[in-house]
Amino acid sequence: MREIKKQKVKKSFLLRFAIFVFAVYMVWGLVNQQIKINEKRRQLSEIKQQIQVQEIKNGEIKSALTSDGDNSEYIERKAREDLGYAKPGERVFINIAGK
Repeated sequence: MREIKKQKVKKSFLLRFAIFVFAVYMVWGLVNQQIKINEKRRQLSEIKQQIQVQEIKNGEIKSALTSDGDNSEYIERKAREDLGYAKPGERVFINIAGK
């Protein structure tokens, strides 16, 4: 009779331990998934913000290109700012202070 009770207690303890380990594993998995979800949401918001900035830039370029006026001002400004071009005989000063 004692042997049967000892075996049941042993089996019961192992079963409880296995259930406890499984529960801890599930909680850890859920917490880990929540952390990943929050990280992906943060990345998504950053990308959406970048998209909005790029759409504003695209709108400015489209409006400059489709304007009824002369596009030479826009082309000249872009050549000066982005490519570093200057008109013949024009002096270009570079700020070496860093700002």
